[in-house]
Amino acid sequence: MAATPTATAESTSRTIGQVPETWRQSLLLSRYQFRDYLRSRRFILMMAIVVAIGAIISFILAYFHGTTTIAGLTSSSDAFYGSFWGGGAYVVIIFAGIIFGGDAIAGEFQNKTGYFLMGLPIRRAAVYVGKFLASLGASIAAMVVYLVILVGNGAVYLGTGFFPFALVESFAIALLYLLALLGAVFLFSSMFKNSLYAVLVVAILFLFGFTILQDLIVALVKIEPWFIIDYARVTIAYPFDATLPPHIATTTTMGPRGTRITTTTYSPTYPEGLAIMAGYFIFTAIAGLFLFEREEFT
Repeated sequence: MAATPTATAESTSRTIGQVPETWRQSLLLSRYQFRDYLRSRRFILMMAIVVAIGAIISFILAYFHGTTTIAGLTSSSDAFYGSFWGGGAYVVIIFAGIIFGGDAIAGEFQNKTGYFLMGLPIRRAAVYVGKFLASLGASIAAMVVYLVILVGNGAVYLGTGFFPFALVESFAIALLYLLALLGAVFLFSSMFKNSLYAVLVVAILFLFGFTILQDLIVALVKIEPWFIIDYARVTIAYPFDATLPPHIATTTTMGPRGTRITTTTYSPTYPEGLAIMAGYFIFTAIAGLFLFEREEFT
């Protein structure tokens, strides 16, 4: 039976007045936020950083091609991508997290945009998730540009075997690390109502703060720093290693006047590194959303 005009009008009226579901709001907000990123100076800055890193690598490979060191890096795809992707992807992820996520939530308070946004029938969870997805998309774009530059160099110096399957596996691990880092960045961004403070704290922690803290814990407390996100970043290069580093490596050297100095270094296992990233992402994302839900806009 065909619907009557009255029934159709009532159904249309209910659809128009209905508030979209949270996931629909998140996708809609993420689309507009991602579009704003593409048009912003910060996106140009991030692309400039990636291109600069890629240009430096390309110059070094071209200038020192044939030397012993570069010949070792270009002798196999594992050595090439283990060095340039395993180490460089981490740097790209750090800068992407700082640039796209450092003030994502704090800016809502400082710029007063959140005050007007919360007056609309939009859930805070939708705003948080939408901004997270937009930052994730912009960061992935930066990673892909860096990957394309490396693959181009690999095609020149490695020949037919320039794209190994290990690179796909490593890229997936890098995405997991990106999720964990953005979760932590959004958590810190939710703690501040000033964009400058949020960006500075995130930049200091992820550029060298966590590294210093990890070294101090290992040197003074002598325990495995599994609770620091920076500890798991070496897992990105694991797919290119034929022999993974030992979980705990103890090195004994001779000090002055015959004294013996013992140093202990830790390396996460493959499952442990993945578990640290996944745990960081789940915990920090939920904690950041919890703080954002309870912050008051004035």
